[in-house]
Amino acid sequence: MSREILKITGEDREHFLQGLVSNDVAGLKDGLVYTAMLTPQGKYIADFFLVPADDAILLDVDAGLAPMLMQRLTMYKLRSKVTIAPAALYLHRGLGARPDDGFADPRHEALGWRAYRQDPAGEDTTDWTALRVGLGVPETGAELGPDSFILEMGFERLKGVDFKKGCYVGQEVTARMKHKTELRKGLARVVGEAPLRAGADILSEGKPAGTVLSVAGNQALAYLRFDRAEKGLEADGQALRFETL
Repeated sequence: MSREILKITGEDREHFLQGLVSNDVAGLKDGLVYTAMLTPQGKYIADFFLVPADDAILLDVDAGLAPMLMQRLTMYKLRSKVTIAPAALYLHRGLGARPDDGFADPRHEALGWRAYRQDPAGEDTTDWTALRVGLGVPETGAELGPDSFILEMGFERLKGVDFKKGCYVGQEVTARMKHKTELRKGLARVVGEAPLRAGADILSEGKPAGTVLSVAGNQALAYLRFDRAEKGLEADGQALRFETL
């Protein structure tokens, strides 16, 4: 998946971002911060990584979301002393030993490292989709979209939200989902005996129960109604096993 790196500079950069994103920007002192920007109604706009970089904060986001995100950040800037611009950097990813300029992926240790360099990355043969499906990690455009709530998508498990940091856009709805309701729908993994099909409807005893999303062979991430998740699930006529994440 193509990524774009933005660069946020200026003396107000941490304070500016702290009021907008779901995670605590103070975590930059320890490395990457995985976070999201939400609507006032608590719905997903974009997820991204914040990266410590000397006198700046880098923002690593899906390239398809970058123009919209940059426009929205600029809208919120008002009189804050910040500058937001594309950075002439490229994302490099890998598994195994982390290089000196690499940062551990905060979502899960098995996702390896991320580094930001001036030269494009070479060919990458890692099956990142299979890794995501196995670990239950959602991705923009596949699991994450305008109707997503980040708690349904596992952001607490993936260290993408902080409930002690104070106010940010969408915080009230997110906190209410955490403390006052039990999640009735959300991300799960389903397993079949044969390869699954992305977009297939999932039924439970003939009733709609969810949708197959990212697929890796006979495993997939799915958006499910949990009250129907363990009652004879099937998709395209194939029986499915439900696994919590």
